[in-house]
Amino acid sequence: MTISTSITETPDAESPGVPKRVGVLGGGRMGAGIAHAFLVSGAEVTVVERDAAAASAARDRVTGTLATAIEKAAVTEDLDSLLGRFAVSTDAADFGGAGLVVEAVPEDFILKQEALLNVERNLGPEAWIATNTSSLSITKLAATLTRPERLCGLHFFNPVPASTLVEVVLGPQSAAELADAATGWVRGLGKTPIVVHDAPGFASSRLGVAIALEAMRMLEEGVASAQDIDAAMELGYRHASGPLRTTDIVGLDVRLGIAEYLHETLGERFAPPRILREMVARGELGRKSGKGFYDYS
Repeated sequence: MTISTSITETPDAESPGVPKRVGVLGGGRMGAGIAHAFLVSGAEVTVVERDAAAASAARDRVTGTLATAIEKAAVTEDLDSLLGRFAVSTDAADFGGAGLVVEAVPEDFILKQEALLNVERNLGPEAWIATNTSSLSITKLAATLTRPERLCGLHFFNPVPASTLVEVVLGPQSAAELADAATGWVRGLGKTPIVVHDAPGFASSRLGVAIALEAMRMLEEGVASAQDIDAAMELGYRHASGPLRTTDIVGLDVRLGIAEYLHETLGERFAPPRILREMVARGELGRKSGKGFYDYS
């Protein structure tokens, strides 16, 4: 079911910069942010969700972030024009004419693998596919695809509209021209790409999680308060946000999932500390739940 006008059925020609037609699978916080970024850069964007309720929520989420950006003068195009290039749907067939589809479903290997297969079935052979995974192996995700050379990682950061970095992750199967194409897309969004070869946690998640886990152990051991641990990194190392506050933004459940994967693949230095497991078990997931290392109620 398509809820608003979908993209046309003719694939756009390969060109540098942002593709003319872009699909996003998953319209949660990250997917909506990715859709926002491509819309304000001039692309036609279709978000596909699992059902009508989720699709409607995705439409409202994207509309809300666009309206806020216009109000703050971060975007100069009017809302009606932006929404004229935006569609939501429950049918991946509506990706048909996209030059690029970005998968942005939750960070679960089986779920992502099934999602990517579904995307590939609905795209032409010249279309590119990207996964927004923050840590999972691009090589393994590509293994069951018919055209694995068309897949790369595009690791966006939350909140996507305000973030300036995108991690481009390439596997050994990635087509030779994909690095240039993907970095062109990122620059077309007004963001800075870094190119990383497929390895557990890539560059950003591996470094970010290592610092965050040590900060949690320090808090657990009573070395300092959450505020002072964060201030040490914000003021001493000029981090925009300390590791515990950043974990609240990312989500403690998301950080736990990445840490468990890195623990499995890279060893004991990424073992999740007790405090993280206990907080997730209590539902203290950070900003999205109202409480994490800080109280947002």
